Amino acid sequence: MKALAIGLMSGTSLDGLDICLAEFEKNNTWTFQILQAETVPYSEDWENKLRNAIYISPEDLLELHAEYGFYLGQQVKEFIKKYQIENINLIASHGHTIFHQPHRKFTLQIGDGRAIKLETGLPVIYDFRSQDVLMNGNGAPLVPIGDELLFSECNACLNLGGFSNISLRLNDKRIAFDIAPVNIVLNALAQKLNKNFDENGDLARQGKINEKLLNSLNALDFYQQPYPKSLGLEWCNEYVFPFLQEIETLDALATFTEHIAQQISKVINENTIQDILITGGGAYNTFLIEKIQAKTNSGIILPKKEIIDYKEALIFAFMGVLKMNSEINVLSSATGSTADHCSGVIA
Repeated sequence: MKALAIGLMSGTSLDGLDICLAEFEKNNTWTFQILQAETVPYSEDWENKLRNAIYISPEDLLELHAEYGFYLGQQVKEFIKKYQIENINLIASHGHTIFHQPHRKFTLQIGDGRAIKLETGLPVIYDFRSQDVLMNGNGAPLVPIGDELLFSECNACLNLGGFSNISLRLNDKRIAFDIAPVNIVLNALAQKLNKNFDENGDLARQGKINEKLLNSLNALDFYQQPYPKSLGLEWCNEYVFPFLQEIETLDALATFTEHIAQQISKVINENTIQDILITGGGAYNTFLIEKIQAKTNSGIILPKKEIIDYKEALIFAFMGVLKMNSEINVLSSATGSTADHCSGVIA
């Protein structure tokens, strides 16, 4: 069985829209090949709309949900035209997360899949998280199904995006959970210094670690909670950003980078992970990677650039293929939901 699918991913760090075309094939096991992939940077207008969507009225949010759906469809149409792609089976869209409060039974990823379908004329699968939240899950992380079926040669997979999340096998089960915020905080701090992000961690290298702040961050309740667990922007607004306002920005970057490294290393060491595949934008933060390496004995694997950049978009494309085949695409051992299930809405 073969399938050609496009995956769309927009992360909380607002780096841009990731579009990934991949071919999947199943014999005894699943294999994949990324055929084309690119990131479409957001215009200043779109970045502001998405960043501030958490604060707008319900009516304006519903309007943005539709508008962003048409925007996604237009970007996919341009991608298809640019690479002259034919015979696409489906588009799978993560959307852009605005609210994530699983304890209140809701999560919202905007970008109406029906608008994407109207623009492209192709089948679209979207809203992958809501069903899991209704089933008492965290709605996250969802990527572990891809780690299990496409990247099983690694002991663990660590994604360093807006948030860091890890996926590993433990007692014959795939477990996964969010560890700590990463780029959602580091980018916000770098922007105070007129940089889009802290390239290579060079800004953090210049700062001094504030031990009092570091201890306060490490003492936050989330880090003591058992998995499965997940984080959202609301949590950062309540528990992280207020702490960081109190010190110089370079010192805040140095301290928060150390905090991320300590939390990730703690998880790696507690689970005796031998080797770990690291992807996401944070994989390019050499200062952070050096810190993680220094605090663990784990072998760190940095894959080729297309996997670092597009693994999440790739796996959402894969989740769409699984949905179309009515196969399980969400693991309850990773999200905490009541059962493994097949999630996503088909437009």
